[in-house]
Amino acid sequence: MIKAVMVMNTQGKPRLAKFYEYLSVEKQQELIHSVFGVLCSRSENVSNFIEAESIFGPDSRLVYKHFATLYFVFVFDSYENELAVLDLMQVFVETLDKCFKNVCELDIVYNYSKIHTILDEIIFGGQVLETSSTEVMKAIEEISKLEAASNAITLIPKSASGWRSR
Repeated sequence: MIKAVMVMNTQGKPRLAKFYEYLSVEKQQELIHSVFGVLCSRSENVSNFIEAESIFGPDSRLVYKHFATLYFVFVFDSYENELAVLDLMQVFVETLDKCFKNVCELDIVYNYSKIHTILDEIIFGGQVLETSSTEVMKAIEEISKLEAASNAITLIPKSASGWRSR
């Protein structure tokens, strides 16, 4: 099971944090701070896989990837394959790149709900739903069409709105 997905910048500011187990906000912030402390102390030439038992409790692992100014971090239990989670992270980043044409930190900050929608199409409730970036993009495009259609609906018929101007 995926326990958490985090995206943070190189200063340690979380840009996305989604926990799939209930934790208080204070505990979430503590964990994000601890993860950043571990990430920034690691050299570039070491593995991207970390045993995270000291941070997230027994049976926890962490995989991360550093892209430009962002760290993408997935925390998971031993039932998940480390390489499969690394690939899943790549699918997430590829999908973000397709949506935002070379994703950057500001895209994540200003498109918070779309980022969560993308993540929910890939992982929901800690379970992996989709591993194909193409399929995720199709779902996101459908959601965007539905949102556009619902925004075009007005609650007052045109005939009633013309009545008020008389």
